[in-house]
Amino acid sequence: MPRFSVKWVVAVVLIGVVGGAFFFCEYLIYFPTILKCAWPKISHARGGEGTDGHSVDSAVRAMVLSDTHLLGAVGGHWFDKLRREWQMERAFQTALWLLRPEIVFILGDIFDEGKWSSQKHWEDDVRRFHRMFRHSADTELVVLVGNHDIGFHYEMDWFKLQRFEKVFNASSTRIVTKKGVNFLLVNSVALHGDGCPICQSVEKELIKLSRDLNCSLQSGSGVMDGCEGSQLYPPTPPIMLQHYPLYRVSDAGCTGQDAAPPEERHLLFREKYDVLSKEASQRLLQWFKPRLILSGHTHSGCEVLHDNKYPEISVPSFSWRNRNNPSFILATVSPSSYTLSKCFLPEESTVISVYCSAGACLLLLFLAHCMWMKGLLQCLSLCLLGKHKSL
Repeated sequence: MPRFSVKWVVAVVLIGVVGGAFFFCEYLIYFPTILKCAWPKISHARGGEGTDGHSVDSAVRAMVLSDTHLLGAVGGHWFDKLRREWQMERAFQTALWLLRPEIVFILGDIFDEGKWSSQKHWEDDVRRFHRMFRHSADTELVVLVGNHDIGFHYEMDWFKLQRFEKVFNASSTRIVTKKGVNFLLVNSVALHGDGCPICQSVEKELIKLSRDLNCSLQSGSGVMDGCEGSQLYPPTPPIMLQHYPLYRVSDAGCTGQDAAPPEERHLLFREKYDVLSKEASQRLLQWFKPRLILSGHTHSGCEVLHDNKYPEISVPSFSWRNRNNPSFILATVSPSSYTLSKCFLPEESTVISVYCSAGACLLLLFLAHCMWMKGLLQCLSLCLLGKHKSL
């Protein structure tokens, strides 16, 4: 009976260690990590207003993430899919539950193989995306297009672009307005300026949106010259969101724990591949004069100030596949001010360390059990030998 009881105790301990490590790494770890995050607050003034004179309650709570890269059927190993997609799903669902954002933006490269996936594989990728990033009716999910969704400029075509727009039921270039805040969504993949049909269509739409926004700003001052037929938006400069960053030479000036590794920061960026061209970047700044630019694509964090007045934040990848310490942005935005904070997710290396520690504990328990059993057998054999001699 004692031997039977010891076996059960060992089995229970082993199951407890394995189950505890699994539950912590695959579910529980996201809660204490994301609980450290909080919505940044716009400075208060008397009367419950921010420094811009608007009610603090009227500010929009926006969550911004980028580069989820759901793996496809061609280059995605099944275990890689399972591991990284579960990480993103648990991180996203935990963030929604704890932080309750009003609107979520994903800055492109939703899929890894949208640029070449067949219709069947595309539908499977879309199904997995909707499962992972499911949300309640209280939260609006807005998705931007990236080069992996429709291909780089030389790969994109109308079929891929319209397929993407149909899935997310929206144009890839548009303005989303919430609580008096204008969010300008830009299809940056189509800003090569070479006169391609998609490029012409996107630039035409951007020019129209620029006119509408400028007329809206004029309406706030009572001047409406040449604005007949324009659509009016709240009279406030937009927050511009896009996949490609605006032109910068490199990440040499980027700092922080989510910046590119030191050995990569001085690598020169290629225009129209790593960043937008100088020309396209200047056009966007001149057309819209945004108060903030949010971009993705590089998978690393960076803060840049263009022309000494236009701040840009590059949002790191949300997936362990692209970096060990994914993160997302929490933005509190009112019609004339904003404040940002960064929320880091659990590091993949931490999860691996926990599993390795659990494995080491299991090995030690197994060895201790074997040694105990060996000692017990030796004791029994000595007892039996003693009885035999006495006979």
